[in-house]
Amino acid sequence: MRMKAAVLFEQGLPRPYSVSQPLKIIDVELEKPGEGEVLVEIGAAGLCHSDLSAISGKRRRPLPTVVGHEGAGRVVELGSGVRNLSIGDHVVGIFVNSCGRCRFCTDGKVNLCETSWSSRANGTLQSGARRLRFECTELNHYSGLSTYAQFAVVSENSLVAIDKTVPLHVAALFGCSVVTGVGAVVNTAKVAPGRSAAVVGLGGVGLNAMLGLVASGAFPIVAIDLSKEKLELAKSLGATFGILASESGVEPQVKDLTRGGVDFAFEMAGAEAAMSLAYAVTARGGMTVTAGLPDPAKAISIPLAALVSDERRVQGSYMGSCVPLRDIPRFIELYLSGRLPVDRLHSGNIGFGQLNLGFDQLADGQVVRQTLIPN
Repeated sequence: MRMKAAVLFEQGLPRPYSVSQPLKIIDVELEKPGEGEVLVEIGAAGLCHSDLSAISGKRRRPLPTVVGHEGAGRVVELGSGVRNLSIGDHVVGIFVNSCGRCRFCTDGKVNLCETSWSSRANGTLQSGARRLRFECTELNHYSGLSTYAQFAVVSENSLVAIDKTVPLHVAALFGCSVVTGVGAVVNTAKVAPGRSAAVVGLGGVGLNAMLGLVASGAFPIVAIDLSKEKLELAKSLGATFGILASESGVEPQVKDLTRGGVDFAFEMAGAEAAMSLAYAVTARGGMTVTAGLPDPAKAISIPLAALVSDERRVQGSYMGSCVPLRDIPRFIELYLSGRLPVDRLHSGNIGFGQLNLGFDQLADGQVVRQTLIPN
């Protein structure tokens, strides 16, 4: 099959991306699905900071690759051996598929599956195959999905069937920003009603964490960001307080508002300063959760004595500690009931022609979550 796709041939091109054009919109060849694989017509694909980090070169990826790891679409063809999906199903893509056999899968930590990490590092599907080509060159699969394309061949284990009443441009967000943000609250931290919380960094993942905190009954909730507009959005979504991160005295402000610090602080910006602030505003006995994706070379310093004397906890959260087959249907039910208004984070749809510009807007903090509509 011949189709249009966004291909990254070179990382680290200069901004603005609307000029340097790191994502090349070209026609590529897509093979039919193999055993255990599914052909999906992509309905919508989200623009995420994880993709931005690959474009900028902060996170290395095997090249050339068809980019995109957050998306939703319709099943149009099944490979042999596919048991749990049918043609016509609406599905959400999962950027960490699970093998069900490694030590992490058997421990219930499918988000840490070894098979998925290996195939992603190699730019293949879970089977080790590549189904994408440009002229005589094999193209790599991005997180086993490659959603910036009109179609994608993916492993059955990379898909979750969903309610067909959910618009695909909203459904796409459940594949990354929702599971990561909401999951960090309900799975990683297990926030109980009445517990205080702060979110540092109000991108797509951070605002989903806000939604998760509201749905969990947390109170008070403190939103912290560099953008006044995003603080206003956070308050409209249920944040009790909004604090501009560029102001002086953010830490004492939070402690004054929360009787000495929050029970849970969530770092969602992927930056050293954000993590340091999240740790600083966490109360004694509290938990600091980080789900941002920082530069791998960066680090912060934490006083070891306080970890003991204050019983402090620092916890990473990857993909919201989610079990996708369990959590995505649950989160979608909350959305359909009005308790998780994910659609309010949607910043609009774009086409292939606006994709590079869209990443400029994401890098500048002008949008929360845009979705590419490739067809």
